[in-house]
Order: sequence, then structure tokens, then C-alpha cells
Amino acid sequence: MLQQSLIQEVINVQERKIERQPFGTEREILPVFPDTDTHALIVSGIRRCGKSTLLVQLLKNRKQPSLYLNFENPRLFGFELSDFQLLDNIITNKKSELLFFDEIQVVRHWELYVRQKLDEGFKVFVSGSNASLLSRELGTKLTGRHITKELFPFSYREFLAFKSLAADAKSWQKYMDTGGFPEFIKTNNPDVLTELFYDILNRDIIVRHGIRDANALKRLAIYLISNVGNLVTAGKLKQPLSIKSTATILDYFSFFEDTYLINFLPKFSYSFKIQLINPRKIYVIDSGIIKIASASFTKNEGHKLENLVYWELRRRGKELYYFNEKGRECDFVVMQNNKIEQIIQVCYELTAENTEREQRGLHEAMQFFNTDNGTIITNEQSDIYVFNGKQINIIPAYQYFTR
Repeated sequence: MLQQSLIQEVINVQERKIERQPFGTEREILPVFPDTDTHALIVSGIRRCGKSTLLVQLLKNRKQPSLYLNFENPRLFGFELSDFQLLDNIITNKKSELLFFDEIQVVRHWELYVRQKLDEGFKVFVSGSNASLLSRELGTKLTGRHITKELFPFSYREFLAFKSLAADAKSWQKYMDTGGFPEFIKTNNPDVLTELFYDILNRDIIVRHGIRDANALKRLAIYLISNVGNLVTAGKLKQPLSIKSTATILDYFSFFEDTYLINFLPKFSYSFKIQLINPRKIYVIDSGIIKIASASFTKNEGHKLENLVYWELRRRGKELYYFNEKGRECDFVVMQNNKIEQIIQVCYELTAENTEREQRGLHEAMQFFNTDNGTIITNEQSDIYVFNGKQINIIPAYQYFTR
């Protein structure tokens, strides 16, 4: 059990830091947070993507008395459910109305306390770095009492605002090279990303899940990052990566997704069983992580561009699949509320050798879904084609990402 004076001291230090902290680049997600007394507002996302800064921005936008506490402070190690009573005393003394809890998932049964504070009429804001852990605990104790928003590294628009740049091919190339982690953009120090990568593997996966063969997990992570945009099947990785079972690899896949490090895109099918048995496409959270962790010696700009498109669509809250029928492939089927919104192909540069292949894959998907418009996102090219009676809009990435 901790001492109340220790918790109070940590809060004082953190709140003094907040007072000195500039507002920073406003995150695009900020205006969509509702003002509610009845629901906990949850921010979920990968480490170091700006969740703490977002909580501070939310705090500074609201003028009511508030309390902020980041539970990952080393001095709070061992914080238990019973220690929340001490926190209650501090909240009462401060006459706080808004509660901001950063990385609260490190405390067991935190959801019980959040539910209690909601019932007492407090507004509660929570951040966390583990999607599965948050969703499991929210689902059991906070059903119907929470609103969750995902935060990702800077979008291209946020990158432009942070760097005071205009949207054009030059700034887009910079974004492709650096990615969107705020601290790395600020410092340009690759050690920031290297430490982040191994923090996620060691702290969020290996330690949390008690993984014995840490080297196997790291080999798998590097393999996946080196094959961004490619298809993967768990069963085919056992032998080359010396991992004993497919079930273990699937567990590792879910751990990567929980931490937001790597996502896996399913093939579109009206049959959920077919979705499960088909290979999935690999997408890595950020271009900077690819740069520091990939074992590939090729630049593979096309797959990097495709990776950025995937995460931009995730930011926009879309339901995504890849398309593959009759040997024709299309990168993204974009849906909202089970309705087709867009069919998107990604090609870094359209050439005489690849244009017909890219068009035919897109056209096949447009035929399948009975839609007359499709999009090809490129690095710099723009144009409009009519292919077999259907319009294909070619748009450079820096324009697509800013509209």
C-alpha cells in the first residue's frame, strides 16, 4: 500500500509540468470528444503517439477543477485497488470535477474505480496503450458507460501543422520518410524509435504475457515489419522462424495488434469463415518503425505508401478489407456501416508496365461491388481514366490525405 503523501507529490509534480507545457499541435481527434457526465472517455493507442498530450489538451480546453495522474510513474509501482481510497481523499481535498488518468491499465481492477467515479458524477478521461486489455475490462465493468477513441501517430495534416509546411510532393516525401511519432519528428533521433520498438516488445508483450522465447517473438516482429504490405499466413512461418506451433504465432499476432504495432487486414468475403482462413496483409503502425526495424534492403516505396493509406483510413474510422477474386487484386475495400464507400488501389508510380494491371484489379473490385467510381492513390501523379465504362480517379497522396 502506498502513502497518500507520495501520491499527492506525484500529482503535484505532474500538474506543475502540465502548467508549463505548451498546448502543442491540436490533434484532429480533439473536437470530436463529447462533453458527457455519464460516460468515461477513453483514448487508446500505441505508446508515444501523443495520448498524454491529448489528455492535457482536453484538460486545458475545460475550465473546471481537475486532477491529472499518470500511473506509469515509477514511484507509483505497486499501486493497488485499495490505494484508490487515498486518491479519493486527494480528489476531495482538491474539489476536482474532472479526472484525467493516463496509462491507468497498469493498475489491476482500475475499471471498478472508474465506474465508481462515474456513479459519483465525475467526468473521467482515461488513456491506455493496450487495446485488448482496455476493451476486455471496459466490456465487463463499463458496458454502455464508455466512449472509446483511437489515437495514432501524427496524420499528414498534423505533421504539416507541427512542421509549418504546405501540402505538396516535397512535404509528403518528408512524411513518408519520418512517419508520425511526435518526438521523433521533433528530434530526428532514430534512438527514439528504436527504444520505442523494444519497449513495446519487452514491456507490453514479453513481460505482460510471460513469453519465454523472447527471441522468437522478436524474429517474428522483424519479419513482419520487413514484409509490410505482403500477405501472411501463420502456419507458413513456423519452420523459417523456428516457432513450434501455429497457435503460438497467432497469439503473437494478437499481441502485436493489441499494442497497435502491427495490424492484419483480412480479405473481403461475405463468409466470415473464408475471411479467417485466407492470408492477411501486414501493416505496420508507422514509416519510422519500418525504417529502424526492417531487415529488408529494398526501399519498397509502393508498400510504404500503401501502409500509410491503410493507417489514414483507420484514422477515419473505416472498416477495411483487401480484394482478391479471379486472380485480380485491389488494395482496399472501404466500408462504413456495412456499405461500400470507396474502392482504392495504391501504386507509387503508374508506368506503361503496371498501369493495366492496377486498373484491372481496381475494375474487378468495382464490378464485384457494382460501383462506378474507383481511386488510385499515387505518390505524385493525377489524372482521370474511363476504363470499361467506369471512372478511375488518380490522385497524389498529399492531396488525398488532406481532403
